[in-house]
Amino acid sequence: MSCRRRFHHGTNPARAQSIAELRAMAARRLPNFCLEYLEGGADDEITLSRNRKALDEVLWLPRTLVDVSQRELAVPLFGQDSALPMVIAPTGFNGLLADGGDRVLAEVAHAAGIPFCQSMVSTVALEDIVATGVRHWMQIYPFKDRDNVAAVVKRAELAGSEAIVLTTDASVFGNREWDRRNYRAPMKLNLCNLIDVARHPRWVWDVLVPRGMPRFRNLGNLPAGMDSARNAATWLAAQMDTSLTWDDVRWLRALWPRKLLVKGVLMPEDALRARDAGADGVVVSNHGGRQLDTVPAPIEMLAAVREAVGPDMTVIVDSGFRRGSDFVKARALGADAAMSGRATLYGLAAAGHGGAARAVEILRSEMARTLGLIGCAQMREVDGRYVGRG
Repeated sequence: MSCRRRFHHGTNPARAQSIAELRAMAARRLPNFCLEYLEGGADDEITLSRNRKALDEVLWLPRTLVDVSQRELAVPLFGQDSALPMVIAPTGFNGLLADGGDRVLAEVAHAAGIPFCQSMVSTVALEDIVATGVRHWMQIYPFKDRDNVAAVVKRAELAGSEAIVLTTDASVFGNREWDRRNYRAPMKLNLCNLIDVARHPRWVWDVLVPRGMPRFRNLGNLPAGMDSARNAATWLAAQMDTSLTWDDVRWLRALWPRKLLVKGVLMPEDALRARDAGADGVVVSNHGGRQLDTVPAPIEMLAAVREAVGPDMTVIVDSGFRRGSDFVKARALGADAAMSGRATLYGLAAAGHGGAARAVEILRSEMARTLGLIGCAQMREVDGRYVGRG
């Protein structure tokens, strides 16, 4: 009998040959509520699906008889080389997937020679992440309490963070029905999910037993006890600022002396506004399909954004990246690099450090193979000549 597509969902990440296989391993280890938190999208999840479909519809136009015996994957990013055109994206509450999840991802990024963007709703203090030696970017949300935002920005400056990444597409929470179904009250699982947690002892012993439910460590000057998952969820919902404007980007620009990126841009005119407000770069993003449903995939808008801002502004793209070839497509369409959140989270959730490292190694090998197959020896030389649309 053929073993094709009969991957055994074991526990050794070295056996995984793709991000999809790491996802299968993660699905076995995680309780249902964690997996749905990791994977879900807004409303009918049309955007979630479109992000992947749009990447699949970018076709290669390969060259042949090109010497690709030596391939170089590094690209310039903010004045220094990144070993891959990849940034580990900001994702919140990673301690729910594996003990010390944010630190693990930072260590893996450091070893791989790529930046790690830490979420403001992370569960390891940013100072501890910077101490790993990784190129550290700090993502922030526009809270109503600007003093809290300023306090986190100041911590990032003192710690030595390279960049602040302002997320602008989450001031109104997306409708994630998959999340609400799992709870009978804020952060209180329903009976079905409590039973399911008991059926995942590996996760329980890794996440809950050592320290209990992870706490948020980078939300600013919170009152005592407000850093717990239950209290912080209520606090965060009340703190998201729906009055955010470009003036707030200018306020942040005056506050922060290093690189500043605006994340959540889809339209070229907004990329131009970001540049005019003093941003050094933009992240073309629809929040991984978790906010507004039925919007374009970022990869579909990337070329227009690049054309609008010209060659000098840093442009990064995210949402839906699961293969190393996706990152090469991003370069071809005008991105300096691409962010990926779920790809490395699948590895983290499957097997901690070993799983996250395996995820990056899979993506690295796929990037190198793609370069060889399209007939281009240098990642920095990939451009629009190599891609078309189906």
